[in-house]
Amino acid sequence: MAWNVFKFCTALRAFGSIMIVFFLGLVGVTYYAVVVAYYGPHLFRGGFDTLIAVAFLFLFHLLLVMVLWTYATVVLTDPGGVPLNWRPLREEEKGDADPLVGLGYGIAKIGTNQSAVPGDFKNLDIGFCLKCNRLKPPRAHHCSICNRCILKMDHHCGWVANCVGALNYKSFLLFLFYTFLAEILVCLALLRVFMEIFNDDEVDLTPGKLAATFIAFVLNLAFAVSVLGFLIMHITLVGANRTTIEFLL
Repeated sequence: MAWNVFKFCTALRAFGSIMIVFFLGLVGVTYYAVVVAYYGPHLFRGGFDTLIAVAFLFLFHLLLVMVLWTYATVVLTDPGGVPLNWRPLREEEKGDADPLVGLGYGIAKIGTNQSAVPGDFKNLDIGFCLKCNRLKPPRAHHCSICNRCILKMDHHCGWVANCVGALNYKSFLLFLFYTFLAEILVCLALLRVFMEIFNDDEVDLTPGKLAATFIAFVLNLAFAVSVLGFLIMHITLVGANRTTIEFLL
């Protein structure tokens, strides 16, 4: 029997909200280090320093808005569940008007009066979920955390406390992209301060601001490396028209 790596994801149910709080905390620490502790005071120095600070803060806030917007979209958007009483249509009833046809999940109909004849969909990749006790379209998988079948399920992400599926995968991919850009920008912005700390140079920051800057730089650098790996992986999967589950199983 194949080893199902996703059965261990049930532990993420208890930590979903904690991970959201941790992410928002990281955003808060980064904002304090970048805006309040470092680049904010540069706005009042005048000259070239002010120009650099204005340009950086504009770009930083633009990326921050995009990160938070895509993150909230992934968290709050339903990934797409299999409709109740879903049945494959008979051959003569197939049509482009069906909502699941355009998404590539086979032919479907919502309703209790539609009978499913095995001969009508024997050539389709129709599955049957033993936990939901109902048919499921191709590429749909049961999530033990959400306790339902998800259309084109990619994985259950603990960082967003939600499944990543057909309806929020685009937002998830954009979230990775904008997060990577924002983290690289933060690391470049705080690199000089980070180097001054280890070069024993005099740093014009209070101990609290210095600690926030150090934490923000280290965490953003670590997350930038990991997010880059996930971003490359998912871009590769999109190019191959595969999900994470299909890649691992």
